[in-house]
Amino acid sequence: MKHLLAAAFCLVAFPALASDDDIIKVQASGDVATTMDRLEEAVTGAGTTVFARVDHAAGAASVDMVLDDEQLLIFGNPKLGTPAMQDDALAGLYLPLRVLVYKDGEGQVWLAYEDPEEMLDELSIPDGAEYVKMMTGALAKLTSAAAGN
Repeated sequence: MKHLLAAAFCLVAFPALASDDDIIKVQASGDVATTMDRLEEAVTGAGTTVFARVDHAAGAASVDMVLDDEQLLIFGNPKLGTPAMQDDALAGLYLPLRVLVYKDGEGQVWLAYEDPEEMLDELSIPDGAEYVKMMTGALAKLTSAAAGN
C-alpha cells in the first residue's frame, strides 16, 4: 500500500510524464479552452503554422453525444517537417505535430503529445537527426508555456 501511495504521489508531483506508450503529458492550470488558447498563442508566436484546431467535445455534441472537454491543435513548421519527409515520406503520416488538451475524469486538464523520437523511430530517420531534437524541444517549450504553471 505504501508503494501505491508513493507512486500516486510521484504522478501528482511531476507535471510532465511519459507513459509506457511514449505519450508525454503536461499538467495544466486552467480549463481546456484557456489552455488551448495559450498553446495556440505560443505556437503562432514561435512562427509556426496552425493548420487546425479540432474541438472533439463539439463534434460529439453535434451527434447528440457527450464528451468531456477535449481539443486538438495541429501545427507544424516546414523547416522541421520537410527534412523528416525527405528522409522518409511516411513521416507525413505523423506530421504535422499534434497536441491534445483534455480534461481527465478527475477534472484535471492535461496537454498530451507523442514523443517525436518515438513517433518516428520505425521510419528511415537517421539516429540523432537534428530536426527530431528540435521538434522535441519545441513541443516541450510550447506545452510548458501553455500549461501556465
